[in-house]
Amino acid sequence: MKLQSETVSGEALIGVDMGATNVRAARISRGRLQQFFTASVPSQGSEKEILDCVLSAVESVMNDQVGGVGCGVPGVVDEKGVVYDVINAPAWKEVALADALQKRFGRPALVNNDANCFALGEKHFGKGRDCSSFVALSVGTGLGAGLIVHDRLYSGAHCGAGEFGMIPYRDQVLEYFASGQLFENVYGIAGTEVFEKALQDDSRALRLYEELGEHLAEAIKIVLLAFDPEMIVLGGSVSKAYRFFEDSLWNRVRDFPYQRAVDQLRIEVSEDEHIAVKGAAALFFDG
Repeated sequence: MKLQSETVSGEALIGVDMGATNVRAARISRGRLQQFFTASVPSQGSEKEILDCVLSAVESVMNDQVGGVGCGVPGVVDEKGVVYDVINAPAWKEVALADALQKRFGRPALVNNDANCFALGEKHFGKGRDCSSFVALSVGTGLGAGLIVHDRLYSGAHCGAGEFGMIPYRDQVLEYFASGQLFENVYGIAGTEVFEKALQDDSRALRLYEELGEHLAEAIKIVLLAFDPEMIVLGGSVSKAYRFFEDSLWNRVRDFPYQRAVDQLRIEVSEDEHIAVKGAAALFFDG
């Protein structure tokens, strides 16, 4: 959840994207990356080891022109910037990340869920610049979303808005089938292998992507019922394979009961590989 609006002084901001295996940090000015740094995250390490990794990444791109630090994490964040239950980092049960960043660097710090930062990145620097209300759907090893409603990020009361992947579906939850998890959960195949074979026109790989599109279409129908957005932006590793499941997704979406919503819906694929770090910096623009 975003902290109260902060006034920052400086020509640049730092954005941080903490993933399951890597942390990426960038110094950003006017939407352009001035310096970029990435490092592996010791995801099975102690709370301090992981925190030190994040702080070191910020240190690597810090200079006197920086006015604030924004950070996206794969977990729930409260109004004080305390991070809870980070996915794939068992030691991070309750970490006062905003406070640690502010104490270390003497700048305002904002922290939010990584899918929310993805949405803000698209709003300010990407596909969502011309949209008032849209959903940024992150399709990778899981299924999450950031919600932009009337030009503002909507996080919910406890930073849990947009967790469509946790909605019960069949005998599991949506992200079990409607993300890269499908390949390993159901077929025991790594997603990278499926993608490589699809590039070679392997018929089985193409069928698996068709199935993924059908499951993801059910998630999109839920998004349409809940938010009726102007647009859905797909991000995450699986979105790079959109051409392999685009047809099956749209074929299933078209049986949505409110045809006008489908006819006017745009589905776009994120094109900026640095949109997550830009979105973390954009937490300062959502005041």
